[in-house]
Amino acid sequence: MEVTIGVQNLARELVIETEETTEAVAAAVSAALAGGPALELLDSRGRRVIVPTSSIGYVEIGTEEQRRVGFGSL
Repeated sequence: MEVTIGVQNLARELVIETEETTEAVAAAVSAALAGGPALELLDSRGRRVIVPTSSIGYVEIGTEEQRRVGFGSL
């Protein structure tokens, strides 16, 4: 699933590909915004991304997608 984080005073967004569920990411974002010092997520490659809560402009949580198997046309 793809998570996009808008950071204040930065022109680019942070885009993270994670294996976590939508509910787990939403819970981490809510906990950070409720008074936590930072939003911490683990990406699909095992890297830890930490964003200070005071710098978060917005968070966009993508949908969980099932990977397609096989060949076909769209």
